[in-house]
Amino acid sequence: MKLVIAVIRPYKIEEVQEALAQLGIARFNITEAKRFGPYKGHTVIGRGREYAAGFVPKIKVEVVVPASLVDKVVDAIARSARTNEAGDGEIIVMGIDRRMGIHTGETDFGG
Repeated sequence: MKLVIAVIRPYKIEEVQEALAQLGIARFNITEAKRFGPYKGHTVIGRGREYAAGFVPKIKVEVVVPASLVDKVVDAIARSARTNEAGDGEIIVMGIDRRMGIHTGETDFGG
């Protein structure tokens, strides 16, 4: 199993959800996040200069999938979240040692 974490623009979440649904993935988590990076995010004008206003709102998507689906999931998220502008976000893939549903004790979740 792998954990795919994507940090995306908030208004792209519906497109990402649709892309994941097309792969048969209906279970994932989202969290409101803020990101600070080298790209220009929100700016303010003061004293005739433009200043970075700090953290930029993002959505963090977390989905656990079988290793066999990782490339498809990463491609689907990247394609649906991309705007071709700085600040589109990033995708990280990590290994999962164990996964269990608290209510059922189920350990084989599939996709």
